[in-house]
Amino acid sequence: MARRSYAKFGNADYGIWYRFAAVLVKPVTTALVKPDWRGWEHIPEKGGFIAAVNHNSIIDPVIYAHWQYNSGRPPRILGKSSLFSIPFIGFMLRKTGQIPVFRESTDAAQAFRAAIDAVNNGQCVQFYPEGTLTRDPDLWPMTGKNGVARVALMTGAPVIPVAHWGAHEIIPPYGRAGFGKGKFNLFPRHRVTVAAGPAVDLSKYAGMELTAQVLNDATEDIMAAITDVLAGVRGEEPPAERYDMRKAARERAAAAVAERRRAKGGRKSNDEEGTGR
Repeated sequence: MARRSYAKFGNADYGIWYRFAAVLVKPVTTALVKPDWRGWEHIPEKGGFIAAVNHNSIIDPVIYAHWQYNSGRPPRILGKSSLFSIPFIGFMLRKTGQIPVFRESTDAAQAFRAAIDAVNNGQCVQFYPEGTLTRDPDLWPMTGKNGVARVALMTGAPVIPVAHWGAHEIIPPYGRAGFGKGKFNLFPRHRVTVAAGPAVDLSKYAGMELTAQVLNDATEDIMAAITDVLAGVRGEEPPAERYDMRKAARERAAAAVAERRRAKGGRKSNDEEGTGR
């Protein structure tokens, strides 16, 4: 898909730093990726909106930013605060208006307020609703966190579901072994698809109090829309039940307790047998 002209977008001010970042980053992604860009017709031509994106590789943000940049609407991406401390990278993130996320700290609400302000000012703000790389064994979207739904319902801005597929073949999730050990597969270039779908219909929540149930339901609607776009890209049926990290953690903990009990029972039986009781 050819790049859309951003001249007609009233608020598409890339600025000198954004353009400089593009000059640095785009050749890298072009060297690694055969792009399959889809769905720009769903990107609003003006006004603030939210892009909700699935996450299955650490290089997703770079590839998504390339796709979003070429759509004609520059993104503001929520990123881990630690990235802003890295020399030069942090400088560029700040200069291009990206939003630091301070997890587990008194500053955690800053990203939320910054996202609302950016959307209300007519900008594109990107969320990874899962909050981290998917743990689903087949890389389908997991359950989401409700920050994206809260921003959407507080601002009334459209939520555009966006699906990545293919970057995991370059750098698999949690692949840390390095070159030559099967974790990084940089060459030959891999085809990577980034596709957008129609805005998520959240109209049924308009005017409702933002209770936990409302936010959870709206979040699931957003995750379902992302999954639908990804299913179309992959040509596969998604699982009937979404992977839930908290539920999986509880199940692992319960299994560990059960295993310890079995082991303890086995030792007791052996001790009793040895004493002839």
